[in-house]
Amino acid sequence: MRQIVLDTETTGLDPKQGHRLVEIGCLEVVNYMPTGRVFHAYLNPDRSMPIEAFNVHGLSEEFLKDKPKFEEIAEEFLGFIEDYPLVIHNAQFDMKFINHELITIGKVELDINRAIDTLHIARQKFPGAQASLDALCRRFKIDNSARTNHGALLDAELLAEVYLELCGGRQPNLTFSNEGAKPLTGDRTLFNKVSLPPRSHHPSVEELEQHKLFLKKLMKPMWSHYQQN
Repeated sequence: MRQIVLDTETTGLDPKQGHRLVEIGCLEVVNYMPTGRVFHAYLNPDRSMPIEAFNVHGLSEEFLKDKPKFEEIAEEFLGFIEDYPLVIHNAQFDMKFINHELITIGKVELDINRAIDTLHIARQKFPGAQASLDALCRRFKIDNSARTNHGALLDAELLAEVYLELCGGRQPNLTFSNEGAKPLTGDRTLFNKVSLPPRSHHPSVEELEQHKLFLKKLMKPMWSHYQQN
């Protein structure tokens, strides 16, 4: 089961007010586990960087001025995500920016229904609790100490770990199919079957006598009704 964990950074909150994408980070997961394949790009937004946005992600106009524009990386981005589900924290925000960029260059927008919103999952699973990415990292004891600023690829990596925990968590070696499975290593004593000799199921004389004594202690057993009839 292939899914793409995705995060973005922007110049602001609303593309309709002229704000643009400045970073996209994507991480491939198969059966909830990262494969190591990523797509990452910094983008030239072709506009100024508000101080409020800079304080969030630390991406300056000077840093971004020689980076590609979205139209230059769009095909590679679409080729990476293909038509697989997108795992996003607060999916409405990221999807509206991505779709704005796609529409601007004449591409078909992405269907919002393909997005798996981990913010929505977290709020359903832990009603009333904080559901930010940082809060979920703390809840699941995921090390986010490197997250001094927001960064699309780093946040996607953290979100992949959070998503695994939200889905119940499981050991990487656990598999429900023999296909591609690796043999277990280490002590396998617990998995060794021990053959025991078959046990006789016929009661002994002593067991029969004990059974008769037990039956005599019963008051009006239900089978006596059928014997009388």
